[in-house]
Amino acid sequence: MANDDKIALTGKTARELAEALELKAYQGRQLFQWLHKRRVFDFERMTDLPKSLRERLRAECMPAQLAVIEMRESPRTGTRKALLQLPDGEAVEAVLIRDGERLTVCLSSQVGCPLQCAFCATGLAGFTRNLSPGEIVEQALHLLVGEDLEGRTPNIVFMGMGEPFRNYDAVMSAIRLLMEADGLGIGARKITLSTAGEAKAIERFAWEGLQVRLSVSLHAANDALRDRLVPLNRRYPLDRLREAIETYTHESGRQITFEWTLLEGVNDEPHHARELLEYAGGLKAFVNLIPWNPVPGMPFQPSTKQRAQAFRDVLVEGGVKATLRAEKGQDIDAACGQLRRTRAMEARAASAGTPETGQGGSVARASRP
Repeated sequence: MANDDKIALTGKTARELAEALELKAYQGRQLFQWLHKRRVFDFERMTDLPKSLRERLRAECMPAQLAVIEMRESPRTGTRKALLQLPDGEAVEAVLIRDGERLTVCLSSQVGCPLQCAFCATGLAGFTRNLSPGEIVEQALHLLVGEDLEGRTPNIVFMGMGEPFRNYDAVMSAIRLLMEADGLGIGARKITLSTAGEAKAIERFAWEGLQVRLSVSLHAANDALRDRLVPLNRRYPLDRLREAIETYTHESGRQITFEWTLLEGVNDEPHHARELLEYAGGLKAFVNLIPWNPVPGMPFQPSTKQRAQAFRDVLVEGGVKATLRAEKGQDIDAACGQLRRTRAMEARAASAGTPETGQGGSVARASRP
């Protein structure tokens, strides 16, 4: 049976697996645990399933939809980035970030991105399609293969390629799969969904009843600058976005996080910080300041540490909690869309007979299980 005709398993709950494959309920649960909790994609290793069932699964099902094209790990920080091939030949990125014993997995929700934020490598390649729930969840499963999760669960952030709220239903299904007790068992408060400002979807999300954290990629607190950096602002200007945020915080009781990528001379001046103070006033808001990972061909530079710290100081002195995120992946093209873009550039250069390489980092390659 060709892969196109095989049943994809990772996007189904234990109950759905049992129904789709006509299994007993406990067998559906066992299969789900092998895929999600143990992160095993080889049917032969699923030894508590009867041999006849394993043979049937091998003939009829895909244990994994994604194949690891490339895995880079920073020797400096331990950050790991995966470039993963989808069944149709497209590719997405996912990142695992280490901070002591804390693990954070950053997932993509789309192939490319339709929003074209000015400083983001993902938007340069345009938008291809949405990811399915299984394709989203598998990113975490692949990155966590070999990780000892006994007694701890990773944090999950939807801050990779794509705008999660433009793939709303699949992302909600993926979140619930990640939370399954028979799988990774990740608590809702350890999951963060990041949006560039899809106001209507924020209001819809307020009624989901999930304790998932929400962050908004703000990057500017005046409409003229935000129109330039985040074109979605032309559809949902800052006043409309604030209305949606107020609805979310009122209905969910949750704090909102503003993500702010610091670009030298663009949005890192003291007056930009004061605009943010005014915008965040009265909201249950926390600010996460992010160093920009340089992308070749983009007309920006990351803020210096001194400017970044000064920006944070203005916020803190004004009564807004803010942290300055440490840079952890510049040496492995860890910024959103960078590795995918680097591989595309390398392929074009190879076809033209010109050597061209991306930034360093240890590399491992594998094929689809």
